[in-house]
Amino acid sequence: MTKNTNDFGIEKSLKNLGITSENYGVSAGGTSFGNGAVIESFSPTDGKLIAKIKSGNEADYAQIIKKSKKAFQEFRMMPAPKRGELVRQFGNKLREKKDDLGKLVSYEMGKSLQEGLGEVQEMIDICDFAVGLSRQLHGFTMHSERPSHRMYEQYHPLGIVGVISAFNFPVAVWSWNTALSWICGNVTVWKPSEKVGLCAIACQNIIAEVLKENDMPEGISGMIVADHTIGQKIVDDKNIALVSFTGSTKVGRMVGAKVAERFGKSILELGGNNAIIISEHADLDMAIIGAVFGAVGTAGQRCTSTRRLIIHESVYDEMKNRLVQAYGQLKIGNPLDENNHVGPLIDTDAVKQYEASIEKCKKEGGRFIVEGEVLSGNQYASGCYVKPCIAEVENSYEIVQHETFAPILYIMKYNTLDEAIAIQNDVPQGLSSAIMTQNLREAELFLSHAGSDCGIANVNIGTSGAEIGGAFGGEKETGGGRESGSDVWKYYMRRQTNTINYSTTLPLAQGIKFDLSGNEKKEIDAV
Repeated sequence: MTKNTNDFGIEKSLKNLGITSENYGVSAGGTSFGNGAVIESFSPTDGKLIAKIKSGNEADYAQIIKKSKKAFQEFRMMPAPKRGELVRQFGNKLREKKDDLGKLVSYEMGKSLQEGLGEVQEMIDICDFAVGLSRQLHGFTMHSERPSHRMYEQYHPLGIVGVISAFNFPVAVWSWNTALSWICGNVTVWKPSEKVGLCAIACQNIIAEVLKENDMPEGISGMIVADHTIGQKIVDDKNIALVSFTGSTKVGRMVGAKVAERFGKSILELGGNNAIIISEHADLDMAIIGAVFGAVGTAGQRCTSTRRLIIHESVYDEMKNRLVQAYGQLKIGNPLDENNHVGPLIDTDAVKQYEASIEKCKKEGGRFIVEGEVLSGNQYASGCYVKPCIAEVENSYEIVQHETFAPILYIMKYNTLDEAIAIQNDVPQGLSSAIMTQNLREAELFLSHAGSDCGIANVNIGTSGAEIGGAFGGEKETGGGRESGSDVWKYYMRRQTNTINYSTTLPLAQGIKFDLSGNEKKEIDAV
C-alpha cells in the first residue's frame, strides 16, 4: 500500500473502499478471484506503488460469463422499477463514499481532486436518471390497417453487455453504461483499463454490497482487470450482445468491425479533436475560462478536451495575450492539492507522446507562444508532469489533424464564420464543438445543418464536460455511438413489434386473400 500520503487521507480512503495491498481483479458481485499475472498500480501523482492486483485470465473470463448468463435469466424477469431500486441503492452508497472514491480516482489516474469528485458525482447523477427511467421504458401503440387488431412496439433486454473503458474516466463511463443497462434488465461485464484497475475494484466492491443486501445474483455485475487479450475475448464473444467501447479510433475501428462481423451491437466512443470558435462578438472573459479549462483540465486527457481555438482575426491578438497570461498563472502539481490546476499525465509513455507531438508540430511550422516541457524536481518525481503549451498553427498540419492526448493547444485565425465552421469541421473526428458569441445569428448558424458536424455543439460554454441528461457521443471517426441520457436506453434493448388479433377471423395485411376452405381452388389474390 502507498506510504507518505497521509496528508491527503489516501490510505484511509483505500481502506474504506476495500482496497488492500493485494487485490483480486476478477469479480462477480461479491465473489472475487483472479489467476492471471500480477498488475502493479502506480500513481502518476508521486510514482509510488499503490497496490497490486491479481489479474484475470481466460479461465476467469469463462467463469464470469457463466455467472452472468445465469444471473440474466433471473434479472430480466424482475420488473424494471425493482431493478431501478437496486440502482437507487447503488447511487446512495456512492454518495456515502464519494470523497473516498473521488480521492482514489484522483490519485490513481492523476486528475485534479475536484475533477475526481465530479466524476463520482456523474455516477450519482446517472443513477438518479436511471431510477426515473426505470418507470418509463415505453413503447408505442399504433393503428392497424386490419379490423379488430392492435399493434404496438416494446423493448426487451439484450442479455450480457460488455463495457470496455479507458483510463481517463476510470469510473464514470462504466456507470453511464451500467446504470442504464441494469434498469433495462441486462447484466454487465466490465473490462476497465488496467492502468486504473483499483478504481474498478472499488466500484465493484460497492455494487457487491447492494447485490448482497438484496439477495440478488452476483453475476448481475461482473468485472475483470486484465490485459488486451480479455478485451479481445469480449469483442469476439457471441455471448456478449452489446459491446460499449471507449478508446482510440484505431482500436475502435477494429472493435466495430469484429462485433459487426458476428452481428452484435456496439457503442463506440472514440477520439475527439475539439475546437472552440472565438467570434468577434464573443465575451472574451467567458471565452478564456472555457478555452483554458477545456485545454488543461485532466491535463488534456479528455476525449472532449479543447485541442483547437479558431479565433476571429479582429480579436486574435487580444485572445492570444490573454491565453499567455492565463497559462502563466496555472499551478501544476499533486492533483489532490486543491490549489493546483493541472495534475500529471497518466504515465511516462503519455509523456513521450506529448514530447513527440511538440517536436512534430515544430517541424511542420508550428510556432509556440507558450513552450512545453517535462517538469522535474521533487514534486514532479513521478516523471509524468508536463507544462501545458500553446502553438500557432494551420489546421492542415498533420499533427493538428490527430488527437493528441496531452495539454497541447493549437490556435489559428479566421475571417468569416463560414470559414471558421469549415475549419472546425475539417478534421476526421466529430465529438465536441463550441462557439463563443453574443450574436444570435452566429449561434443559430453554428447549430444549423450548415454548422458543426459534431455530436455535441455548444454556444458560450466550452467543449469539455457534459451533463448526463443529454446523449453523449460523436460522429465520423468518433464512432457514432451515444451514451448517458436522452433516449440512449434504447441502445441497451432489442425492439419488438407485436400484433394482436382479437377478431373471429384472420384477415391478412395488404388485403391479401388466402382461401383454404373445403376443396375449393387455393388462390392468392394480391389487391
